[in-house]
Amino acid sequence: MTVLPTALDTGGAEYAAHRDAMLAKLAELDAEHAKALAGGGPKYTERHRGRGKLLARERIELLIDPDTPFLELSPLAAWGSDYPVGASMVTGIGVVEGVECLITANDPTVRGGASNPWTLKKALRANEIAYANRLPCISLVESGGADLPSQKEIFIPGGALFRDITRLSAAGIPTIAVVFGNSTAGGAYVPGMSDHTVMIKERSKVFLGGPPLVKMATGEESDDESLGGAEMHARTSGLADHYAVDEPDALRQARRIVARLNHRKAHPDPAVPYEPPKYDEDELLGIVPGDLKTPFDPREVIARLVDGSDFDEFKPLYGPSLVTGWARLHGYPVGILANAQGVLFSAESQKAAQFIQLANQRDIPLLFLHNTTGYMVGKEYEQGGIIKHGAMMINAVSNSKVPHLSVLMGASYGAGHYGMCGRAYDPRFLFAWPSAKSAVMGPQQLAGVLSIVARASALAKGQPYDDEADAGLRAMVEQQIEAESLPTFLSGRLYDDGVIDPRDTRTVLGICLSAVHTAPVEGARGGFGIFRM
Repeated sequence: MTVLPTALDTGGAEYAAHRDAMLAKLAELDAEHAKALAGGGPKYTERHRGRGKLLARERIELLIDPDTPFLELSPLAAWGSDYPVGASMVTGIGVVEGVECLITANDPTVRGGASNPWTLKKALRANEIAYANRLPCISLVESGGADLPSQKEIFIPGGALFRDITRLSAAGIPTIAVVFGNSTAGGAYVPGMSDHTVMIKERSKVFLGGPPLVKMATGEESDDESLGGAEMHARTSGLADHYAVDEPDALRQARRIVARLNHRKAHPDPAVPYEPPKYDEDELLGIVPGDLKTPFDPREVIARLVDGSDFDEFKPLYGPSLVTGWARLHGYPVGILANAQGVLFSAESQKAAQFIQLANQRDIPLLFLHNTTGYMVGKEYEQGGIIKHGAMMINAVSNSKVPHLSVLMGASYGAGHYGMCGRAYDPRFLFAWPSAKSAVMGPQQLAGVLSIVARASALAKGQPYDDEADAGLRAMVEQQIEAESLPTFLSGRLYDDGVIDPRDTRTVLGICLSAVHTAPVEGARGGFGIFRM
């Protein structure tokens, strides 16, 4: 075995400072996650409980197998917007009757579970994950439909939700809807288009138009039960496939549906026995510096993630600013690309392109560990072909067919974010640590560039330059870019699938690797664009 050594001094002042900085960021993150967990707040939570109903996460807990994890996705969706953190929906991956499923649950304590623009984005991302990884999709529905004041941002793009349900079904990916309350207007199509639908006695209400709308449209007098109640749909319309007496019974029936799906993973679980890393996962807290300008060795991270800390490095002496190599994680083979000194040069780019091709030849998923300020700039590097070599790496990432997983540990700036498989390059999953930052460039660099351009413009016009105003502008820009590069801001816009505690990284990646192996893992055999050599 090629066990990675460690040079981490866990008793040193530097380690302690890094750890304290990370713990402070985790405390801030916990406060933001608490907002999502609080839903609509105590008033609406108690009102919901007073109706004898379970909360969204309680429903999920009863649905999944006992003592199994639930990987919640996008919990900070809508952070920094005018809408509540969490976007009135819970999404994630859980195991039901031994089957990994993508689960979505409306949070009815937030405006009755109504969908706002961020709810739509979060639901579409969940459907994307279900489709790419062939995960059965279970929808726990209780929503009055669109949040009407924001309908202009929901109605037209919202049709993609129903398109996705039918495409999942057409691809042989099971879809199940469990209706706990209202599922009205456009929301009625969720149970209407799902393969299996469970409704609850005197609770489920599914109709295209409720009694007031029917009265206005047709003059007909009706009531909720005769118009869209569970018993009517079970006995008369046939929309309900299963009739439950209460919420626990509905969740029990949903579990039985999954048990009878005969849904099989494309790949069996790893047969190779594996051991945990040689080093304590808690030590991940002290590796990333508080100041991302300070480099760190990503091998220290890899040693605390992979099985047995066993890592076979590829081209260790060539392009040393990018660490590449092979390992196993929870028994699954992975190819790892991790930034070492931040900057990507021509050699690193060429090395990455070759490594990605090798992973595709061998059908091995790729894990990208980000800490990059981007591709190197300067006359020497431009003349050396940094553009075409960077393009070679981005070409390889773009056309690779094996599943990609990305974790933003530190900086992820500029085109380096693209080359390391950022969100726009469709990684199956992308997570960030609280220490991560991502933007077109660092705040100081961006502010400096704007200052240089403004100064040159004034000079060209023969105008005096206001240095005091320049200092104020730089400070304002730095503050703005710093705020917009933080992981909570980016996670709020669903540019990642969640900000995670570094100590949970191995577990999170293990769940994701298991999920991606539900679908066939097959690499590209050729099919890359033209490589400029």
